[in-house]
Amino acid sequence: MSRKSPVVIPERSPRLVGVVDRDGQDRTRRVVISYSARHPRYGKYIRKRTVLHVHDETNVSHMGDRVEIAECRPVSRLKRWALVRIVEKAPVKADIVYGESVADRGTDAAKSTGKPDRKNEGTSTGGKSRVKGSSK
Repeated sequence: MSRKSPVVIPERSPRLVGVVDRDGQDRTRRVVISYSARHPRYGKYIRKRTVLHVHDETNVSHMGDRVEIAECRPVSRLKRWALVRIVEKAPVKADIVYGESVADRGTDAAKSTGKPDRKNEGTSTGGKSRVKGSSK
C-alpha cells in the first residue's frame, strides 16, 4: 500500500511556535501554544492556550520540545499543521534522583514510602495512649 504524497509547506503559510505536549502517536504531535489575553469586561489578563495536532513525518520531536509549525493542507481529520523545525530541545531527565539511580529506587519503593507508620504512632514511649473509657 502506497503512502500519500509528502506534506508540502507553502512559503507564505502562517507559522507559530509552541511546546510539544504529547508524542505517543506515530507521526503526530500535540502542540500547545500558550498566550495571555485581556478579559473583555474585567480587564484582568487570563492565561489561554491553543492545542494543535501537528504532522511530524520523521518523528524527530519529543515531549517538551519547543517547535515551529506551519499551516498546511489537511493531513487527517485533526491535523492541519506540519512541523517545520525544532527550536529548542527539551532538557534531558536526570537518571539520578536524590543520590540513587532510578533502577535502585524502583525496588525500594515498595518497602519504604518515606511516611511514618500510622499503626504504631501513639504506642511509643512518652506518648499518650488512648484507653477506652478514660477521661483525663
